[in-house]
Amino acid sequence: MVRKGFERLVCGAALAALLAGCSTAPEVRSVSAAAPVSAEANTPEALLARMSLERKVAQIIMPDIGAITPEDVRQYRFGTILNGGNSGPYGNDKAPAADWLKLADAFWDASTAPLAKGEPAIPALWATDAVHGHANVIGATVFPHNIALGAAGDAELVRRIGAATAVEIAVTGIDWTFAPTIAVARDDRWGRTYESYSEDPALVSRLGAAMVEGLQGRAGEPGFLGVGKVAATAKHFFGDGGTSQGVDQGDVNGDLTTLMAIHAAPYPAAIGAGVASVMASFNSINGTKMHGNAPLLTGELRGRLGFQGLVVGDWNGHGQVAGCTNADCPQALLAGLDVYMVPEDWKGLHAALVSQIKNGTIPMARLDEAVLRVLRLKQQLGIFDGAVKPSARPLGGKWAQLGSPDHRAIAREAVAKSQVILKNHGVLPVKPGARIEVAGLAADNVPQQAGGWSVTWQGGGDLTAADFPGATSIWAGIAAAARAGGGEAVLAPQGSAQGKPDVAIVVFGEEPYAEFVGDRKDLAFRDEEGLSLLKAYRARGIPTVAVFLSGRPLWVNREINVADAFVAAWLPGSEGAGVADVLFGARPATGRLSFSWPAQCDGTPLNGPEGALFPLGYGLDLAAATQLAPLDETCSALTQDTGAVWFASGKLGSQVQAVADNALLPDLRGTGNGITATGLDRRAQEDARRIAFAKGAKLSLTGPTSGAAWRITYQVGERPKEPVSVTAGGKALDITQGLSVAEGKGWREMVLTPACLGTAGGALTFASQGAFLIDISAITRDESASQAECSF
Repeated sequence: MVRKGFERLVCGAALAALLAGCSTAPEVRSVSAAAPVSAEANTPEALLARMSLERKVAQIIMPDIGAITPEDVRQYRFGTILNGGNSGPYGNDKAPAADWLKLADAFWDASTAPLAKGEPAIPALWATDAVHGHANVIGATVFPHNIALGAAGDAELVRRIGAATAVEIAVTGIDWTFAPTIAVARDDRWGRTYESYSEDPALVSRLGAAMVEGLQGRAGEPGFLGVGKVAATAKHFFGDGGTSQGVDQGDVNGDLTTLMAIHAAPYPAAIGAGVASVMASFNSINGTKMHGNAPLLTGELRGRLGFQGLVVGDWNGHGQVAGCTNADCPQALLAGLDVYMVPEDWKGLHAALVSQIKNGTIPMARLDEAVLRVLRLKQQLGIFDGAVKPSARPLGGKWAQLGSPDHRAIAREAVAKSQVILKNHGVLPVKPGARIEVAGLAADNVPQQAGGWSVTWQGGGDLTAADFPGATSIWAGIAAAARAGGGEAVLAPQGSAQGKPDVAIVVFGEEPYAEFVGDRKDLAFRDEEGLSLLKAYRARGIPTVAVFLSGRPLWVNREINVADAFVAAWLPGSEGAGVADVLFGARPATGRLSFSWPAQCDGTPLNGPEGALFPLGYGLDLAAATQLAPLDETCSALTQDTGAVWFASGKLGSQVQAVADNALLPDLRGTGNGITATGLDRRAQEDARRIAFAKGAKLSLTGPTSGAAWRITYQVGERPKEPVSVTAGGKALDITQGLSVAEGKGWREMVLTPACLGTAGGALTFASQGAFLIDISAITRDESASQAECSF
């Protein structure tokens, strides 16, 4: 089926042209479940003319599935819906695939229920973040993250990945993905570096356009946005990869022409490929937030770049615009945003927008323009062309396509093509018949090799291999390759002091993260597990291959020095056997760096080859056994105290653990022994925690011992009804009164010092005798306050 209406979308963007239409209207059927009407009645312009103000406003509001029900959809008739990274059907982020399709049907039925007075019932579109496959869904193929695809550098491969991803999305009844990310990451300290294909705008342009074509089909050709295709989103416009010091959602400063030449450079190619939507970026450009930046969202994107599609916001991004809140921001619509992504505050935003249209704050013409863009996207997707509910579509519920062998084969090919050999002193490829020891906690760890945006937003945590059915760990791939070559492999995660294998393969690297949680102050890789293993094998005279998992280049000079071969494996996803394909020579080593590799650990952005240990485009083939001179291991960042931050930006400090009576709560999230800790938005998505205490529950945080005071940023909505205390190794301090005073007063700071705790130490325990809720956004240690009195 050819989905019609693309010709209309690429016509002029002015409101008059949109209302008048700029090509012959496609032959369509009724949108509503009511009696059929003429084709002309279902053109976007005709539908708009029949809509009430309240229904128009609902078309430009995008709530999260965790904050709405099908009944809400039936009542408000939202135009679009999303699932955030931690939102799954029916409150279960590990829901089986069938539940995704079931909920898609429920939303379809709710949005197409007939309305009174001839008003059209228009299906809602569901969008998801399928950024490396449909990886939110258990059982889907998890492709390597974009940084790995950049190293592969194969546009046709990326196009095939997009096509496979689109099919798996369609199987679950979803129409739209927030991908590809076409950021040009220029500071590797940024926590989203792995979502970028490269620091090179030309490579990002080429691969980004290929992904758009894979997801949507080729514009103007049969099959464009047809069966097995979904709407793509180029994101984030613009500058997300260029923030100062790599701070997520931060500021990008400089001459606008220069900035656009780098960070907006990939957009013409994506627009030329027919990308259906563009997502506005969280960041600011020279101090102005993009969600409220009319000269860029409208003037540049629509004017100079000629984009005619839909502009969607990011998660409450409009709430960061000066003078705005999540529930009140006319500035964003006036600046050029067409759809507000407002996960939880949708009801307040809907009411505010209706009022602002009525009082003239927002012209009706601007609302109509935005609604028409939503309707035209639906027209592109065939929603008005006799479409049926998701489960009745050609791919709906075709579960054999989810994680199919063909799709996994593409993913394995991508893994192999993305491996970059940085050093090889003659140990690669591994020889047939070799006796191999495989070490490192990451070797048999599918969640770690998948990285962030895998089943859950942050990935890792409490995920296990069981959450990735059908996946192959790196260890399993190595073991199979060894057997096929007449050798043997044994798994010794912590190394073994017995025997003498021919070679040891040590797999180690970054723990999973996503977005700002992955921001770093420097590029020093501090986890010394891999380093210790490599040193131990060297001391025994055993040759080693280091396989490094990471979402960015990092300073690993110590590990490179001690290893005989070093491979940048990135975040390979579910098909870990692709790593072994290169290690054993089953596939050639064709991966080349799409990012410069740092020689220094401080994180200073590299300017071309200056300061790079390995430049853009570097990578050895298997025949290139070269001697690498010893690298400088000086890194002042390694000696700096990193124990001051216990909890910030949604994650625990690297030396801090949160425990609820022996139940570990990674990054202060999860449930255990009377404690339930969930993500909460303060300044950014889930950068704070809401902690629920059951009667008698205790929450303990442990970290570096210090005499410093604790500073805790918190808020209390309702005063505790039973005593709440805190202990730091000394006597328990009753903080019930302080928390009672804080009731309903918003975010405040609690300072706990030895003066009231008796000691500071390296542990902090909260205990509540009754059920109690407290929100926490930061916990830090402060030497300067250690002599002060406690305060709330």
